[in-house]
Amino acid sequence: MKSLQTAYERCNVFIHRHKLGALVDVLIFALITIVFHMLWWDFYGWITQFTIITSTADRLARAVYLSSHWFNKNILMLNMTTSEPNTMWFSNGSHVTIDEGCSGLKQFYQIAVLFILFPGPWKHKLWFIPAGFIVMFFVNVFRIVVLSLVALHWPQYWDFIHEWVLRTFFYVVIFALWVVWVEKFRRRKQIIV
Repeated sequence: MKSLQTAYERCNVFIHRHKLGALVDVLIFALITIVFHMLWWDFYGWITQFTIITSTADRLARAVYLSSHWFNKNILMLNMTTSEPNTMWFSNGSHVTIDEGCSGLKQFYQIAVLFILFPGPWKHKLWFIPAGFIVMFFVNVFRIVVLSLVALHWPQYWDFIHEWVLRTFFYVVIFALWVVWVEKFRRRKQIIV
């Protein structure tokens, strides 16, 4: 136990001496994110057996659908029809369906896990995590609105925009939330936990 404490202290000295705190923070972020993704997909079949998970995802998908439908109809004035479950049909025959996989629930869990495990004061975690959920909800609505426009005007790019641009955008926003956390709320003297 003494040798482990000595190794920990030496690591801290090395990190401080070489000003590697930011690199350590990024490595912790990457480790939490990668392990979360591996565990999520390894246990996805098991996770979705719980009614509370699937019903929450369904309710969240419905809320994203209703919000994006409202924006498309009232702000963008898009001509569309709807069908159940959570589908918007556009004049060119293309459509956008928001199912449980598009609900953003995985990103909510990712934010919760990231900020619970990442060092920082709990008094800020208790409000920052729910604030992150709200941000991700609106990011998801934005994503569906953009996908609606792509489906209507550029359907040939829909798969690329859906898979590569907007999915990546989720993680850019999560990274931005993490940067805000590190810069504003984390105790800077605490390098390794």
